[in-house]
Amino acid sequence: MTSAARPEPQRAGLRVLEPTERLSEILFGLIMVLTFTGALSAAESGHAEVRTMLIGAIGCNLAWGIIDAIFYLMGALGHRGQGALALRRLRGEVDAKTGNAMVADALPPLIASVLRTEELDSIRQRLAALPEHARLRSLRREDYLGALAVFLLVFLSTFPVVIPFLVIPDAVRALRVSNAVAIGLLFLGGYKLGKYAGYSPWKTGLAMVGVGIVLVAITIALGG
Repeated sequence: MTSAARPEPQRAGLRVLEPTERLSEILFGLIMVLTFTGALSAAESGHAEVRTMLIGAIGCNLAWGIIDAIFYLMGALGHRGQGALALRRLRGEVDAKTGNAMVADALPPLIASVLRTEELDSIRQRLAALPEHARLRSLRREDYLGALAVFLLVFLSTFPVVIPFLVIPDAVRALRVSNAVAIGLLFLGGYKLGKYAGYSPWKTGLAMVGVGIVLVAITIALGG
């Protein structure tokens, strides 16, 4: 699901969502649909129960895709507003030391740690010299593209898990195939995340499967 604080959206021509954001949305969608398939008792379910489960799973991820996309836009709007306020402060009566600290806080910690005072001061002065721009606070094309990507990732992640119920008449067999697909996708998502973040891909993939199963069990137990 979309985090409250996200990085500044990318410029046109660059990727809209970071790899970790894309993987997080896919994994969130998978866990949501698994709460429906995991609660299905295949041995006791007929066509009516399977149909109800499919409608619930697709409808749930459709709704959460829309909600998550709106949260993404809210986060982007808040981030831009915060940036505009910080820029206004830099143009105001902020002393050099405070202004440099503001610049350092806005940078990734690793980068800020290697910048000298004069380098921070140079960045601060160039930021303070930027012209006032009303669009600093407004949503941009890439924000809407990001929101669309969030919606599609959450919603479309439903279908690999529910398709077995649409093409396999036997509910027991369909559930087994669906669970195998879900576990495979959870592992693949964790594997990609581990590879991107510099961790062991296999260990991260297996950990993601374990976390997904636990989260689904908790959600089902709580009536979700």
